[in-house]
Amino acid sequence: MITVGILVALFVLLLLGIPVAFVLGGMGVMLLALGGFSPLMAPAGLLSAMDSFVLVAVPLFLLMANVMLKGGVGRDLFAALQAWVGHLPGGLAVATILSCGVFAAISGSSVATAATIGTVAIPEMTARGYPRHFTFGVLAAGGTLGILIPPSLIMIIYGVITEESVLALFMAGVGPGIMMIILFIIYSILYARTQPSLERIEKASWEERRRSGIRALPTLILAAVVIAGIYRGWYTPTEAAAIGFAGALFVTGIVLRSLTLKALWEATVMSMRTTVAILLIVAGAKIFGKAIALYRIPQDVSSFIIDTIASPSLFIGAVAIVLLIMGLVMESLSLLLIMVPVLAGAMVPLGIDPIWFGVFFVIMVECALITPPVGLNLYVIQAVGNGTLTEVSRGILPFLALMLLTVLAITLMPAIALWLPFHL
Repeated sequence: MITVGILVALFVLLLLGIPVAFVLGGMGVMLLALGGFSPLMAPAGLLSAMDSFVLVAVPLFLLMANVMLKGGVGRDLFAALQAWVGHLPGGLAVATILSCGVFAAISGSSVATAATIGTVAIPEMTARGYPRHFTFGVLAAGGTLGILIPPSLIMIIYGVITEESVLALFMAGVGPGIMMIILFIIYSILYARTQPSLERIEKASWEERRRSGIRALPTLILAAVVIAGIYRGWYTPTEAAAIGFAGALFVTGIVLRSLTLKALWEATVMSMRTTVAILLIVAGAKIFGKAIALYRIPQDVSSFIIDTIASPSLFIGAVAIVLLIMGLVMESLSLLLIMVPVLAGAMVPLGIDPIWFGVFFVIMVECALITPPVGLNLYVIQAVGNGTLTEVSRGILPFLALMLLTVLAITLMPAIALWLPFHL
């Protein structure tokens, strides 16, 4: 009954609109007081949440993403990819998805990916006759690649919570990320073939491809340096974030000359605000997690799951349904910080690999990013495209189905996610 009461109180407070960090931290302090535990555990938990070298990567990756955003990198990427694939059926949608994939590999942020590529792709696609709901769906779904394709801020935080290797999590996200891109592209091409009214684009000349490619090349090199360095073990994810930020300044400020001092200041302020919000939520979740651990709630939930659900596949199915429901009212980071500590104890007895579960969890969090009424990407694309929530929600349904298909694929064939971490 205590567990049910805590969960009910948690969701009521969240639905009332109280900030997540204050709900988690406040409930943690209250539970410590009611349980007769020392209130000094709260500041100790807060300090331990901040005392993590890995978490330093969060503000650095955010700075990198926002500098790229303010430097107009998304426009250059989209132009280069459009020159190569724009003439294909659904070519603009394909270019949009590929641009999201590349920018995701630079930024690690879903919102930054959706906003950056959306500002360029939405006007271009709508001008060429693409239905608005389809255009919005492509951008909202493509933006979610930012938390699956490494480097991923959500995977960094998952690694901190579960004490798993962030590098292994990054590598595990590559296979499912590529698979999702391919599925999105196939659907976009098939959809375009059913829309004869779409305006076809003439095949770009080699000169246009060369010119746009040269403009986008520094960004592609930066992405390659960051990702290759992480995978080859040249530097840690945190060091990679610092290198990426320095590289973003160099590319946008010196090579492309597209970043002004005002834009740099705006990027810094944006990154600071987002970092503070993330770290406050992490700190609140740490206090809440310590409190519920003292109440033995994760152990009780794990025991209940193990006694009730004997099959790993049933456990995964049940978690997927719960996350889909909770994703309707909670944003991705809150979902991660509340659910993972509770579910972590049940994974090992059921023989579920924590690295695989991290990829599964991230994809389900991606679904939460594009499900109304709290799907953050929906509001980003709605704002960028000046559309309605109904248009965006309608457009994401086919892509949501493809994301769930990816979940089914990695469940039936775990090697899609686990081959790279354990063979390279």
